[in-house]
Amino acid sequence: MRVRLTLASAAALATAVLPTAALAHPAIGDAHGFVHGFAHPLSGLDHVLAMITVGIFAWQLGGRALWLVPGTFVVVMALAGLAGMAGIGIVGVEIGIAASVIVLGAIVALGVKPPVAIAMGIVAIFAVFHGHSHGTEMPFDVAGAAYALGFMLATALLHAAGIGVGMLVGRIGDAYGRLGYRVSGALVALAGFAILAHAI
Repeated sequence: MRVRLTLASAAALATAVLPTAALAHPAIGDAHGFVHGFAHPLSGLDHVLAMITVGIFAWQLGGRALWLVPGTFVVVMALAGLAGMAGIGIVGVEIGIAASVIVLGAIVALGVKPPVAIAMGIVAIFAVFHGHSHGTEMPFDVAGAAYALGFMLATALLHAAGIGVGMLVGRIGDAYGRLGYRVSGALVALAGFAILAHAI
């Protein structure tokens, strides 16, 4: 039952973005923007680790969190991306991104299970930094809307991959599954410290 719910949630997350992603193809400029936007979250280890860990975190919480936590991240990230595109500055973006990797990794490693509303608040804070980074690093020669749809879709798919990882680790069993979460979360957090050291 839980596996079916996970697959349904992942599909719903991706499907929510796919219809609008089709709008990115009417013109070459739009397609160019979409490709750049889709590639951006995949081009940095910090973004990839954070997005996948959000998915694992959502899986550990289960229930409504499977779609509310990743969905919150995508929506807030998109709004922050628009702010970045508009030239609105945010202090400490790179440090915030590194902190997201550290904190999310620690949450997964320690098996922290806050109420869904608090979990949504945690990922929303980090989504601001990731989204702003996407927005400010948008190439000047691409269509903004298509670029935003691209990074939203890539992020949603990374979240879905994280949910899949969480499911696979959880299926190992209580004893080994818990160890799997601890090891994977700790490795993510350690990578976050390395990213932070580079950002400072």
